[in-house]
Amino acid sequence: MANWDKYINEYRSYLRIERGLSFNSIANYIFDIHRLVSYLNDNNVDSSPLDIDDEMIQQFLYFVAGQLSPRSRARIISGLKSFFNYLVFEDYRKESPMELVEVPKLGRKLPDTLSVAEIDALINAIEFTDDGRGERDKAMLETLYGCGLRVSELTTLRISDLFFEEGFIRITGKGNKQRFVPIGKSATKFILIYKDQVRNKMDVQKGHEDTLFLNRHGKGLTRAMIFTIIKRLSKKTALIKNISPHTFRHSFATHLLENGADLRSIQLLLGHESITTTEIYMHIDRKFLNKILNDYHPRR
Repeated sequence: MANWDKYINEYRSYLRIERGLSFNSIANYIFDIHRLVSYLNDNNVDSSPLDIDDEMIQQFLYFVAGQLSPRSRARIISGLKSFFNYLVFEDYRKESPMELVEVPKLGRKLPDTLSVAEIDALINAIEFTDDGRGERDKAMLETLYGCGLRVSELTTLRISDLFFEEGFIRITGKGNKQRFVPIGKSATKFILIYKDQVRNKMDVQKGHEDTLFLNRHGKGLTRAMIFTIIKRLSKKTALIKNISPHTFRHSFATHLLENGADLRSIQLLLGHESITTTEIYMHIDRKFLNKILNDYHPRR
């Protein structure tokens, strides 16, 4: 097969060094390129990244159109556009075969949210156990909701990131960008219970000495494990909504907005680079917008 690996590896380095993307973001970009390469292999097409043309790209996109949702297709198109634009930028190609490809129009998907009562029910369903998992899980969910963290930010949280006397924790977000987020009394309380009563007694594996939340083997938790914990609690409480770790982050932002927080402050707390990303929360509760108008506009 034509030499794709060389250019994919160079592109991977570009995403990591030049753009400062996280491991997970880079993996998603590379996965979409490998999907294209697999299609070429399966159809015995000997095209390299330097000579593949727009017609072959369109055939690939027609192929995946029958398998994926519009949102997934849009992600693939965006990823391939980035890859081929990189090749043009590096003078490997004169033009991108993606130039005339249009991204499917997507409706704005509103985030799922939980009520305060539903969050309380999920957290209260966690039982303290002999192996300490209950204390850990309660501390994790209190931190997810109390600080509005991404799941990757939770799994990489370190003991040295805790500044409880000042009332903050240090978060390393996308692109290794750091921010300080206030932490409330409830999350602080349960982290201290876990750290002082459970974690201190664990056999911590080398390389994880500073990792806050550990699995039973003394290593850091995976994103999948957090997802599994939340799914089990959802089933236990008979919650009808389809939730994930990110639901707690959405709920954090929504509840702040509904209680009067301004969008700029929410943006800083969430670590969004652009306020446009944060603005999606403005579409969740129209009653809140009506209240803002009636409370503050001179023509109310």
